[in-house]
Amino acid sequence: MTQLPIISLAGLLSDDPSHRRATAATLGKACREVGFFYLTDHGMSSTLREAAFAASHRFFDLPLADKQRLSIKQSPHNRGYVAMADERLNPEAGSDLKEAFNLGGDLDASHPDVIANKPFRGVNFWPELEGWRATMLDYFSSCLSIGRALHRGFSLDLGMDETFFEQPLADPVATLRLLHYPASADSSQRPDGGAGTHTDYGNVTLLATDEVAGLEVLTRQGQWLSAPYIPGAFVFNIGDCLMRWSNDTYLSTPHRVRPPEQERYAIAFFLEVNPDTVVDPLDIQPDQEPLYPPIRFADYLTQRLNATYDHRQ
Repeated sequence: MTQLPIISLAGLLSDDPSHRRATAATLGKACREVGFFYLTDHGMSSTLREAAFAASHRFFDLPLADKQRLSIKQSPHNRGYVAMADERLNPEAGSDLKEAFNLGGDLDASHPDVIANKPFRGVNFWPELEGWRATMLDYFSSCLSIGRALHRGFSLDLGMDETFFEQPLADPVATLRLLHYPASADSSQRPDGGAGTHTDYGNVTLLATDEVAGLEVLTRQGQWLSAPYIPGAFVFNIGDCLMRWSNDTYLSTPHRVRPPEQERYAIAFFLEVNPDTVVDPLDIQPDQEPLYPPIRFADYLTQRLNATYDHRQ
């Protein structure tokens, strides 16, 4: 393999069941073989994408003190600002050379789940930037629609009812993460120093990047494959939760971000299921010996995040 597959979402959005099944089969092939692909014809406007990147620039350009007032260290729900070098996706490689900002579903402080302090059901932190919140919520909503459409394709490919994931994704744990990598001369010394070699935790990730190179994917043959920018496309990948749920039918693939020679910005949307969903491989592969025991998703995600941030260790 010399490059990641490119898949159009248009077939999954069709009213024709044969088109949906054909696209689902193409998705399934990529998810089994590499776990990564480019997604085109997804329906998000270039205007919204450009507005989200502009908003990301505005946030990261704020003084550090303003960003620190929104620190993730104040949130038990994985919301807020992650300062430079506060995260270690690959602990053996040291701290990541990036800063980030996490947003989730926008719940009011009076929401019953917030009052009950349910895991991953907290309020968002918002910078005081005009129009910023509306832009991010629009982008979040668009990504969620794309992610749900993809899961209908997974259901078809895995031989289940097309609506299998509707309930688990009715009120999901979804995280929109803005990322900023400063320019660095450290790429050769620490090839995964921008973001350490890792797999993603949830079901799927939709990644939008600027034109600065950095993302690399580790193929099954042990080759690091560059994922260059394709205008308008998302880079998509399977996360560990969906690999677990599919009993390793789908593959969650290690990847990294090299410290870029120029400033680099990216926006990742991590789509995960409702916190109380029980992830059980027997749901999807009832005729196979399960490789993993059932687990409540909120417990699973807590375990994964606790190993990532210095302040939680």
